[in-house]
Amino acid sequence: MKGFIHFLRTQGIVGLAIGFIIGAAVAKTVTALVEDIFTPVIGILLGKVGDISKLTLDIHGVIFKWGDFVSNLINLIIIALVIYFVFKALHLDRLDEKKDVVE
Repeated sequence: MKGFIHFLRTQGIVGLAIGFIIGAAVAKTVTALVEDIFTPVIGILLGKVGDISKLTLDIHGVIFKWGDFVSNLINLIIIALVIYFVFKALHLDRLDEKKDVVE
């Protein structure tokens, strides 16, 4: 694990590319979790059967997709939490500290 952390800290663009790949995988997994598990459960708790992302509000012919918004908001919160905890677990908050240059 120390080797992986060192790699992330020292590699610039390669680490960034790996971050994007891992981020995309996490985003896809979280989206599936929210769409397949969380929103149906929330729909049941609200008395609606099924996925809450399909819920809309129609006012004078204008359709508000509030269920889709709530689903995307849940996605955002979970992804932000996952990134925060990974950031803290790998101690990546120290990346911005100045490194001692040995000449």
